[in-house]
Amino acid sequence: MATPSTTSQPKSICLSLDAATSTASQPFSLRDDADCAHHDFLSSIVVESPLQIQSFKEMSRPTKANIVIDMEDVDKDDEMDEMGIDATEAKTSRKKRSVVWKEFEIITNNGDMKARYNHCKNNLAYKKGGATTHLKRHLKLCTPRKATLVGKDKGPKQSLLSFDVTEGDEMLSIFKYDKGKVREELVKMFVVHKYPFRMVEHEFFTKFCRSLNPKYEPIKRQTLKLDCMKMYISEKESLKLALAAVRVLKENFEAKEKLHFGGKIFHVRCCAHILNLMVQDGLTEVRDVIENIRESVKYLKLSPSRLYKFNEIVKSLKLSTSKRLILDVPTRWNSTYAMLECALENKSVFSRYKERDYNYKWLPSDEDWKRVAEVSKFLEVFNDVTKVFSGRKYPTSNLFLRQIWKVRKMLNDMSIDNRDFVKRMTLKMKEKFDKYWGECNLVMAIGAVLDPRYKMKLIVYSFPKIYPADDFQRHIDDVRESLQFLYKEYLSVDSQINSSMSSATYDSNPSQAKKQKTDDFDEWVITNSDIIPGNKSEIDMYLDEGVYKPGNEEYRILML
Repeated sequence: MATPSTTSQPKSICLSLDAATSTASQPFSLRDDADCAHHDFLSSIVVESPLQIQSFKEMSRPTKANIVIDMEDVDKDDEMDEMGIDATEAKTSRKKRSVVWKEFEIITNNGDMKARYNHCKNNLAYKKGGATTHLKRHLKLCTPRKATLVGKDKGPKQSLLSFDVTEGDEMLSIFKYDKGKVREELVKMFVVHKYPFRMVEHEFFTKFCRSLNPKYEPIKRQTLKLDCMKMYISEKESLKLALAAVRVLKENFEAKEKLHFGGKIFHVRCCAHILNLMVQDGLTEVRDVIENIRESVKYLKLSPSRLYKFNEIVKSLKLSTSKRLILDVPTRWNSTYAMLECALENKSVFSRYKERDYNYKWLPSDEDWKRVAEVSKFLEVFNDVTKVFSGRKYPTSNLFLRQIWKVRKMLNDMSIDNRDFVKRMTLKMKEKFDKYWGECNLVMAIGAVLDPRYKMKLIVYSFPKIYPADDFQRHIDDVRESLQFLYKEYLSVDSQINSSMSSATYDSNPSQAKKQKTDDFDEWVITNSDIIPGNKSEIDMYLDEGVYKPGNEEYRILML
């Protein structure tokens, strides 16, 4: 109950003559300043009889019936309590009465006062004497607190158990929800599968996550974007450290003279990435045409009504195509190829749609469509090569050289084209080709030689078409020398093979052995057949043999 002021009449007490006749259930006493105020109040009243004075004295003993509290004053008093302000403005500190302090504690973090919540350990802003409204709001929204309060009246809460699989063994452990780990996995999922960030705010995505774990806390797409950037920066720093370690390793190999082939097989570039760089440079010459088609597709796909009109025209023209419009990702040229292919099949539809929608402004001209057709044929070769490079169910190192030769052959053919934009495209792409594949890639060449279908035949055939006339023989000799070196390394490491080859002797004495006579058959074999010298190595015999020509069945090199 609020203490009455000494300078004004107390507004918080309302007297009733009916209640004055009742007996007070509990004694009531006020402080000295309150007694003085009460005395002044009684003295200010003009009474007509002693009985009335007696009634007022009895009424000064408050009961539950004759006291009505003014709620406005109580609210103000509670608010002052929550803010940590004493109503009498006493100099001594007063115990905090707000319910939030049962679950919050005041800490100092880097010199700043914070309110730490015991359930989630989050630090909230707090200022001495400040309001606690935001702390109350956190009590209502905190998910860990809600999980703790669930089943509170039903006894102690059970721990959640999970199965951890370590090296094939299942182990029972206590499950602990890790909010940071969940957000990290969300980032990986959205990056790997290229989901739009807005999906994290979808209602049923949240419901699905909460069905897996009720403690899941939804996040905004802006938060997801920031988490992606944080992971990018973290992975970038990790990559820098890894590259620095590789540089140190290479220097150590060089110092110990263990860096074979002059370091040519130490660092091998990604062939698919080189193809991507080549195509991206070439497409800059037809950027305006590709941009028109990209904006056309974007304009149609952004509106269901526009897309419906477009599909109606497709049906009316009875086109056999079943492909839908595809919007590319500018950084992925193979998606640009798919977009151009689909647009070409719907070429006549775009012009018809222009007649129905006057707001459509990106219709390619006839000349643009011709350029798109040429570019599409051009990209088809790169698309096929990329699919071979990206194979997952078969070895690919033995296939690289033949695909690179196809790319070089196509660039040579297009360099003599009469159209200017084709020549410019080819020139830019040949510059990238010579930059990365101008020198022989030994790993690619050796992989092709070890394929029984190619051996050295593919090297001898393709190198004159890939490298200049005055330089290709040097690369062929480098491949032969590298093969011989690797074979010798193989023999020196494999002690069993080395010992079995060096210890093969005969019990007979060569000096006592009779000299074998040759007959007509031996002479015929020497004349009509290839003789394998006794000192010929296995690698030489393998290279001198003919190549394997598979039939129509699928060729599996690992089954040989």
